[in-house]
Amino acid sequence: MLATEELALLQAIRDTGSLSRAAARLGKAPSSVSYAARQLEERFDALLFDRRRYRLQLTPAGELLAREAERLQQDVERLTRRVQQVANGWESRLWIVTDELLEFDSLLPVIDAFDSLQSGVSLRFTHEVLKGVWEALRDGHADLVIGATNEPPATPSLRWFELGRMDWVFAVAPKHSLAKATEPLSRAQLAEHRAVVVADSSRSGEGRTYGVSGGQPVLAVPSMRGKILAQRAGLGVGWLPRQRVSGLLARGELVEKATADPREPNILYVGWRGDQEGPALHWWLERLREPRLAQRLVQGLDAFA
Repeated sequence: MLATEELALLQAIRDTGSLSRAAARLGKAPSSVSYAARQLEERFDALLFDRRRYRLQLTPAGELLAREAERLQQDVERLTRRVQQVANGWESRLWIVTDELLEFDSLLPVIDAFDSLQSGVSLRFTHEVLKGVWEALRDGHADLVIGATNEPPATPSLRWFELGRMDWVFAVAPKHSLAKATEPLSRAQLAEHRAVVVADSSRSGEGRTYGVSGGQPVLAVPSMRGKILAQRAGLGVGWLPRQRVSGLLARGELVEKATADPREPNILYVGWRGDQEGPALHWWLERLREPRLAQRLVQGLDAFA
């Protein structure tokens, strides 16, 4: 690791190409700068300065040293700021897991507002599905979960509140055989056709699916967008968030069908561990309690409009 004065020497010589001009920039005598340059070469046992030309230059070894020393200095400065932030109570990182039902685009304005705090807290976002969301919080793979479905589990220190309600629509492609079937569609009718589901990301047990009968063929896809696209292509049937497919329904690219067993709306939750509340987590919880933001997150954006 170079001292600040040594890094400044390398940078001054690289920028000015002259011992005298480097000395003037540093406010030192040329003989002092020349001596410091020789000491630096002795320390690393390498030729760092090319003195053969009219313009003094760094050798490739000198360039490497200057570049890497500058990078290390920046790393130390960032680490120093992070240590000070943690010492002042801020978390070093906040890991946020969202259910795949939510669209990440809806969170971008919140991230922008959080950045304005200049807290230095790193944000990490990942997606989980169904049971996998609560599981991430339980297993320490999340500090905060947004949009979790199902009832909150009985986990020590778990805290939660309701984010909002998501409505569903059973939809098929116009070319699908169920598009012109008499309504309401019975469970037996639905069981004859392949269901498209978003695969549960739970790592314990077999996970869960909604609206699938025993023995019904299933196409499991990795995301809600993939499910919407698969159903639009006529590759299967299933329940979709109404707001996210409103444009496809309006244009007739998906057809809404009434069923004998309608799907109840889902309550979406925000969850966190109450024994690990820091300023960053508290800030996010306060924002997520705002009704307008909660509504925007739950309703989402119609990406197909």
